[in-house]
Amino acid sequence: MSNYPLYDKVCDYNLLKQSYKKAQKGKRKYNKDSIIFDMARERNLVNLWRELKNQTYKPSNYIRFTINKPKERIINAPCIRDKIVQHSVHMVLKEIYGPVYVKSTYACLDGRGTHKAVDKVQHNMRLQKWQNQENKMPDNGWIIKIDISKFFYSIPHDILKKILDQKIKYDPKFRNLVHVIIDSSPEGKKIGIPLGNVSSQDFANIDMNKVDQYVMRYLGEKLYVRYMDDIVIVVPTRNEAVETLQKIKWFVEEKMNLKFNQKTKIFPIDQGVNAFGFKIFTTHKLVRNKSKTAMKKRIKAMDRKVQNGEMSKEEVQQSVNSWLGHARHSNSYNLSKKIFSKYNYIEIENPKFKFGQRSTHY
Repeated sequence: MSNYPLYDKVCDYNLLKQSYKKAQKGKRKYNKDSIIFDMARERNLVNLWRELKNQTYKPSNYIRFTINKPKERIINAPCIRDKIVQHSVHMVLKEIYGPVYVKSTYACLDGRGTHKAVDKVQHNMRLQKWQNQENKMPDNGWIIKIDISKFFYSIPHDILKKILDQKIKYDPKFRNLVHVIIDSSPEGKKIGIPLGNVSSQDFANIDMNKVDQYVMRYLGEKLYVRYMDDIVIVVPTRNEAVETLQKIKWFVEEKMNLKFNQKTKIFPIDQGVNAFGFKIFTTHKLVRNKSKTAMKKRIKAMDRKVQNGEMSKEEVQQSVNSWLGHARHSNSYNLSKKIFSKYNYIEIENPKFKFGQRSTHY
């Protein structure tokens, strides 16, 4: 049996080929870096495999660019060869940490996602409201909403490495590779992981899993949902909300060396909660105002292009389908009708996609 079972998996040539296919998905395959790599794909993959086998692999410089949606962010993306390695590392980490994550975390995990997170929050709100009414309490319950300040840019490398080492230290080669990826971050040698890395999603989830375990196991909070660094907890009383938030703040600051931002607060269930792209109430869900305003501007601009012959109606439909897919998960049918009423070529609903759909499992 190998002394380096995790590292051997990363070096497996078939896994590297699978990782190459994942790294080339979507628009990424049209990047200059990807096209050049693809011109001599087999040779480049063999060279990468050799570097890993000989432990001479070193990450290259990151590609830096800015995105504006949903908000302006600087992205540092790895080149294609580093993406391939990170996809392989991701698949190994997934095997290790998949059974460790709590069921109430929803980011970047197979079979989960924002829509299931939203449904779980609404379920928790309904359950707490019913319990409070059964117990004849003065209100319907309280919400704790937590957001970590500049989360990806603030993760301390030493704490992240210690957490990872608890599971991977028995394979020093894999451990060293993971540490090399963490330390390659252009955010700095001691703090921060880049948003563009495949492995950053794993590292962020692994880091925040400590918070999940503390809140659910140590504090005993069951009505808990996390999507990356956004957390929604439902509790019966204001006093419990205040006390629980103080305890989590202590843990996050003292044990994780992170900080809450100004979005962190407590409020009554009846106010509803802005989370994961929706305004969630016990009775219904709505698309957030920011998303609605952005779509109004976008459809106007695209319709002008249709009138000028710069864009086809089919291309517009294709472009708005992702927003409609998001909106259909809420009670926003009338809102969608209103937004697209002037544009009769936009189909907002069909037998396959209907508004107000819920996840059957969360």
